[in-house]
Amino acid sequence: MSDDPSHPDVPLGDVTGPQVIPGREVRGVPRVGRAWRVRAEMAVRGVGPPTVAIGVPGSDDAVSQRHARAVIDLALRVGEAMLSTGASASEVVATVLRLCSAYGINSVHVDITFTSITVAIHRGLDEDPLSLMRVVRVRTLDYTRLQHLQVLVDQIAQPGPGTAAPEPEEARLRLTSILSAPHPYRRWLVSWGGALLAVGVVALFGAGPVMWAIAAATALVVDQTQRWLSRIGVAAFFNQAVSAAIPTSVAVLIFWMRSRGWELPGVDSPSLVVISGIILLLAGLTVMGAAQDAIDGYYVTAGARGLEMFMLTLGLAVGVATVLGLAWRLGVPMEISPYVSVGGNPVQSTLAAAAIGAGFAWSTYTGFRATLLASAIAAGSWGVYELVFPLGLGVGGSVVLPAAVVGAVAYAAHRTLRVPELAIVMAGIVPLLPGLSVYRAIFLMMDDTVLLPAAAEALFNALSIGVGLAAGVWAGQYLARRRFGLDLAAQRARNRSRGALR
Repeated sequence: MSDDPSHPDVPLGDVTGPQVIPGREVRGVPRVGRAWRVRAEMAVRGVGPPTVAIGVPGSDDAVSQRHARAVIDLALRVGEAMLSTGASASEVVATVLRLCSAYGINSVHVDITFTSITVAIHRGLDEDPLSLMRVVRVRTLDYTRLQHLQVLVDQIAQPGPGTAAPEPEEARLRLTSILSAPHPYRRWLVSWGGALLAVGVVALFGAGPVMWAIAAATALVVDQTQRWLSRIGVAAFFNQAVSAAIPTSVAVLIFWMRSRGWELPGVDSPSLVVISGIILLLAGLTVMGAAQDAIDGYYVTAGARGLEMFMLTLGLAVGVATVLGLAWRLGVPMEISPYVSVGGNPVQSTLAAAAIGAGFAWSTYTGFRATLLASAIAAGSWGVYELVFPLGLGVGGSVVLPAAVVGAVAYAAHRTLRVPELAIVMAGIVPLLPGLSVYRAIFLMMDDTVLLPAAAEALFNALSIGVGLAAGVWAGQYLARRRFGLDLAAQRARNRSRGALR
C-alpha cells in the first residue's frame, strides 16, 4: 500500500509499462478569443432563407410543352400590346408574370429593351426551356385598348365567383378580338380632341375666344400634318420639327399682320399659339414613361425612352427656332416675351385645365366615362397646384403633391370603376407639363449667348417638373395600392418584377 495520497493504489497485475491514453480522449483547451468569436458568429449569423433567392432552379417540370407554348405565346402578345399602347415597363413585366402564374407557370423570365420583349420559361432539368421574343413595331396612345387588355388579364388571374379562367386558346381569341376591334369613335373626332387641348392651354393663360379659335384651328392643322407625314414615312424627328413650325408660323403671321396695321381683336399675346402647340406635342411624348421606368429600376428602357424624348423635343426646338430665325432675318417685327405667366381668374383656369384633360383623353381614344373622369381629375390637380405654388417649393416641388393626388385617384378609379389608370394619370398631369419652360428655353437660346445661363435654367426647370410629376404619381399610386390593396397574384407579380427584398 502507498502512503503518498498523490499516488493512489492501482492494481499492478495488468501494468507492464508506461500507461498510454488514446488520442480521442485527449482534448485541448480552446483559446479564449476563439470561443468568443464562435459565440459572436452564432449571435449575428442568419438562420432563415436568403434575402433574395438568386438562381433558384425552376419547378415547372410537370408542365406540358403544348401548355407552356400556349401560355408563353399569350403572355408575349399581351406584353407587346401593352408596350405598344403606352404602358410602363414595370406594369408590363408584372402583368406577364401574373398571367403566367395564373396558368400554373412560375419559372418565368421577362426582359424588355424598349423595342422588344422576351419571355422565357425554365422547365427544370428534364425538359427543354422555351424562349420567345417579339419586336415592338407600333407605338400609339390607345387607352381603350389598354383598358380591355387589363380587363382580360383580370378575368384570367382573378375570375369571378362561379366562373373559371378561360383556357389559353380561348384567351388568345379574346386578345385577337381586342386588338382588331375598331376605335370607339372616328379619327376626325380625335383631331378635335387635340383642338380642345389647345383651347384649354390658351385659356389657361387668360386668352379670349378669338385666341381659342386660332389655337383650335392650328391644332387641327398640326394633327393632319402629323398623320400625313407619318403615312409617307417621314422620321419622327422631322415630323416633330415640321409640326412645331406650324404654330410658330401662325404666331409670326399675326405679328406681320400687326406691322401692316391689321390688328386682330382679343389677340394680346400671339406667343400663346406657340406654347399651346408645344404642350400639344409634348403631351404625346414618353415623359412620364421614361421617368417612371427609371424610378422602378428599368434603366435600359428608361434610357431608351429618355433618348427618344430628347430627340423629339430637339426636333420641336428645331422647328420653332427655324421659323423664328427666318422671321427675324426677313425683318418681321416681333415682340415675343418668354416670360408669359398664367392669367385669368381661378374659375377660368380650372375650367381650362378640365378642357386640357378632356382633350388629351379624347385624343387618345379614351372612353366617354373615363374622359369625363379625366376632365374632373385634371381640374382638381390644377386646383391643388394653385394652392401649393404660393408655398415657394419651386417649380419641381410644386407639382409633386398634385401629381400624387392624380396617381392615388387614378388607381382608386381603376379599381372601382374599371377605367384605364394610365389614361387618367396622363390626362390629369397634362396641364402641369413644362410647355412654358421648354418654350422659354428655346427663345432664350436663340436670343443671345449672354442668356445661355438663363436658357439652361429653363431647361433644368423643365426637367425638374418632369421628374416631380413622375415621382408624385408613383408615390400616389403606391399609397393607393397600400390602402386599397392588390389581389395576391398581382402583389406577388409586382414584387417579382421589381426584385423586392424580404
